Amino acid sequence: MSRAVAFLGLGHMGAPMAANLVTAGHRVRGYDLVPTLLDGAARTGVEPAPSAPDAVADADVVVTMLPASRHVLDLYDAVLPAARPGTLFVDCSTIDVADARTAHQRADAAGMRALDAPVSGGVVGAEAGTLTFMSGGGEAEFAEARPLLEAMGNKAVHCGGPGAGQAAKICNNMILGISMIAVSEAFVLGESLGLSHQALYDVASTASGQCWALSVNCPVPGPVPDSPANRDYRPGFAASLMAKDLGLAAAAARAGAVHTELGLRAAELYAAYAEHAGAAEDFSGIVRTIRDRSGEPA
Repeated sequence: MSRAVAFLGLGHMGAPMAANLVTAGHRVRGYDLVPTLLDGAARTGVEPAPSAPDAVADADVVVTMLPASRHVLDLYDAVLPAARPGTLFVDCSTIDVADARTAHQRADAAGMRALDAPVSGGVVGAEAGTLTFMSGGGEAEFAEARPLLEAMGNKAVHCGGPGAGQAAKICNNMILGISMIAVSEAFVLGESLGLSHQALYDVASTASGQCWALSVNCPVPGPVPDSPANRDYRPGFAASLMAKDLGLAAAAARAGAVHTELGLRAAELYAAYAEHAGAAEDFSGIVRTIRDRSGEPA
């Protein structure tokens, strides 16, 4: 069934997601603060709106894809009064679990319904329509949003109540960040022992070391032709975003007094990497930092 969708946030992730909704037959009105992004989305069939409140005025569903918690909460304050009662708000941003719950509360207080539905899959997944959505909220809201999520991805999971999608996202990305560091350290160690990248890949990819960070986003050029390592680490999933997600996981671990030694250390390493060498690189480029630091006292 075709829906009227407002899509707010048309950056690297939002633009292809909105385009996939258009391809699936939905009417999409979009808005972004950056005029060039709005123009680019218009070329894919997204109808440009003059403002965010205007975009949501006649929408059945409002999808947001924004950088951080404050952007989501500020936008909700601006657009909730403009939406029709009962409109479903689906936030695909990655934000703090507590802030996601606040967004649910604000939507509910305004007479709306809400779902937090962050994604995994990066820009490549957004463009290909192969994202995974992790959703938190009511079962009825998830059921309503599911056809839209599946138009933008190939898997949508209902993880629980408000904030559960964000919880799943930061836990998943803590696994990913730690595993990328582990894979990178293994390749650098292999280099020091005279082992070729291909030989280590051929063993680990079919043995107990096999993981997504190795087999899909391999941090060294050669073994996986489509990995960012073969494009001078041009981002598929930017190091700055990994640093953000690990920071959210670290904050949640500290708040809950959960012992996540590797998660906290990964957050520190990615924060430093994203602030300096990795500012414009894929998160797999951390292998170069590990290589550069090798030879220093352990």
